[in-house]
Amino acid sequence: MSRTIFCQRLQKEAEGLDFQLYPGELGKRIYEHISKEAWAEWQKKQTMLLNEKKLNMMNAEHRQLLEQEMVAYLFEGADVKIEGYTPPAAE
Repeated sequence: MSRTIFCQRLQKEAEGLDFQLYPGELGKRIYEHISKEAWAEWQKKQTMLLNEKKLNMMNAEHRQLLEQEMVAYLFEGADVKIEGYTPPAAE
């Protein structure tokens, strides 16, 4: 059964995640306030960031950087800045 939450990123009611996908308090906050749709958008951004910045998830500093970007994106409405990436022009 799906659950509906008010998504902080999308600012609307949306389908919530099925389970906590990230550890700790932050993971709990994501589970309670971020929709499947917003999480999927973040996953795409995260992949681009990992590739762009050549981040290594074994590196604590890199994980911290990624987490800061994630929090800014999901909860503060920030967009992920990826150098050399031009988003498709809006029609």
